[in-house]
Amino acid sequence: MHLLLVDSGQWLQSVNWRLPWIAVAAFIAGALNAVAGGGSFLSFPAMLAVGIGPIQANATNTVALWPGQLMSIAGYWEEVRKYPRLALWMGIAGLVGGTVGAVVLLHTPAMTFMRLVPWLLLMAALIFAFSGPVTRWLQRRAEAKSRAGSRAKPYWPLVTMTAVVCFYIGYFGAGAGFLIISLLSLFGFEDLNQMNAMKVVSTTMANGIACLLFVFSGKVEWRYCLAAMITCGIGGYGSSRVAQRLNPKLLRAAVVVIGFTMAGYFFWKSY
Repeated sequence: MHLLLVDSGQWLQSVNWRLPWIAVAAFIAGALNAVAGGGSFLSFPAMLAVGIGPIQANATNTVALWPGQLMSIAGYWEEVRKYPRLALWMGIAGLVGGTVGAVVLLHTPAMTFMRLVPWLLLMAALIFAFSGPVTRWLQRRAEAKSRAGSRAKPYWPLVTMTAVVCFYIGYFGAGAGFLIISLLSLFGFEDLNQMNAMKVVSTTMANGIACLLFVFSGKVEWRYCLAAMITCGIGGYGSSRVAQRLNPKLLRAAVVVIGFTMAGYFFWKSY
């Protein structure tokens, strides 16, 4: 009985600092996702920091952040309804790519994935770092095409490339939304609302199917997942009220700094 009480006390002491740590990190991650993106740079390392295995941490982080993504479809529902055929194909690409990526992750040894984490974080940080200049270039390119006139293109090359990006989403995913926007721009799409709607459809489907696979595989740490899910939603909702007062360039720069810092830390720890 004495040993049982000691073990219970140690477990409660452990939970008492770990849950607040996860809750705070998820709150800030939700706020970042709402105003700039890149919340996974905080929530994923926070889950590793409390002792969750790398595969479980990635799965738990994906499931915790997905409800916020699902709600974003409501904001673009009118745009989705305008382009049902494209939305269907983008959703299929998300399901296929996300399924393959999640299955590959679940079959990746934990130590192998842990050694990939610094590279994945570095790649995501680079995506965020170059997103501003590339977006401006794509906008200029789209405007030039609009003036010159452009023909409708078949969907299958775009759908194929989207499935490749969604593989990355199912496997890790940070920064993938910008990649989808870039693909749509490169394939001649110009309406930003339409591009955001198709991005939301594909990324939500990719993460949704990944979430299902992670849940049924038993890789989700639910006590941390639920705490992160609630506080992430609160952070996202609260930040929406102050987002317009903040400098978006400064926020994105902060996300990039966080991303490179986390990548550097895990390089130092892993190599």
